[in-house]
Amino acid sequence: MAPRPLIALLLLVFSLGAGPGVAFAAECVALDDFSQGWLGEFPSQWKPRKESGRPVFSVREEGGRRFLRGVARRVGIQAGREVAWDLEAYPVLAWKWRPLEFPKDSDERKTSTNDSALSVYAVFPTSKVSVKSVKYVWSRVVPAGTHLTSSAGSTQVRVLRSGAPGGRWVEEQVDVRRDYQKYFGGTEVPKPAGIAVLTDSDDTKSSAQGDYADFRVCKP
Repeated sequence: MAPRPLIALLLLVFSLGAGPGVAFAAECVALDDFSQGWLGEFPSQWKPRKESGRPVFSVREEGGRRFLRGVARRVGIQAGREVAWDLEAYPVLAWKWRPLEFPKDSDERKTSTNDSALSVYAVFPTSKVSVKSVKYVWSRVVPAGTHLTSSAGSTQVRVLRSGAPGGRWVEEQVDVRRDYQKYFGGTEVPKPAGIAVLTDSDDTKSSAQGDYADFRVCKP
């Protein structure tokens, strides 16, 4: 996936403003459970990088759970949600996800095959014209624990999982504050301004499908 579209999306998310953030009263607080909006439609509180990306993502429901489904056919368009939170108090980002179809012959280590069924970004604007992000990937073949970079280093990639789980939902919890410090260096971490997702298949000219649910921030 080329770096410029991602930067454009993240700057779009940042430009929406930090907003009121979230009121914290529990160990974990919801960022988005996709309970708002219409089933089968693009989520009402999200923004696509390009309007042509709206058909890629839609709210679904299964067994009483609302979730976001990404279905990408030879395209790679991100969607983002502007939401601020207190990173010092809630450094952990949590969510559930499940891959349904991996892009054919995808391998995030190569530019020509850099597609993923599932990707989640934590977004950290560093100014009004630049942004850094930590990207978490469920890869088809790249080993879990692999560290990659993209967007000229402004996006640091951590592969969380590799291979298929048989269509089961999997819970993730990552310390985004620690990962930011680890990959970008220093002790100062900008205030997060949002999250983003990407299910893409443009580089492999194939198709990809995956689901996202229950985005939360948590205490350590």
